[in-house]
Amino acid sequence: MASTLLLVLVFVFDLIAFGLAVAAEQRRATAMINRDAEYNYCVYESDVATGLGVGSFFFLLASQLLIMFASRCLCCGRALRPGKPRSWAIVLFITCWVTFFIAEVCLLAASVRNAYHTKYRTYLVQHPPSCEVLRKGVFGAGAAFIVFTGIVSELFYVSYSKADEGSIPPRMDGGIRMKAFM
Repeated sequence: MASTLLLVLVFVFDLIAFGLAVAAEQRRATAMINRDAEYNYCVYESDVATGLGVGSFFFLLASQLLIMFASRCLCCGRALRPGKPRSWAIVLFITCWVTFFIAEVCLLAASVRNAYHTKYRTYLVQHPPSCEVLRKGVFGAGAAFIVFTGIVSELFYVSYSKADEGSIPPRMDGGIRMKAFM
């Protein structure tokens, strides 16, 4: 039977990670070109989105670690019963790791890119500086994959629990018979 406490805890972690990713998307850095007496340079707003993105990264990581620890990462421990739950557990395990990896890459790359600020200045006669900022939607993509990861990981855990219930029946006819033929 799947642990309800674990499912609720993973749901809460995924919900917090999603909320932080959406907040990071709303608060990503913007820049303006400021003109001095003889220089142009970029002025960036506060850098709150980087911290929100990193927080989302760690909450999603904690959620994934909880599920994998509870299921013994599907490869450690005793064998699962053959059947549909085991097949679904294997498919959902692979899907869970793929969506988790995409979500983590989006969050980490967006956090790093959001924290990057150009530091150079140009003269007034030159072209204005390139005030590079994070593209819109990268934290949003991470948030979408957090939702996918949350759904798939909880389905994986439920399928794993169904396949883990009971024991595998021993084979009754397994070996060479030693009885003499008469």
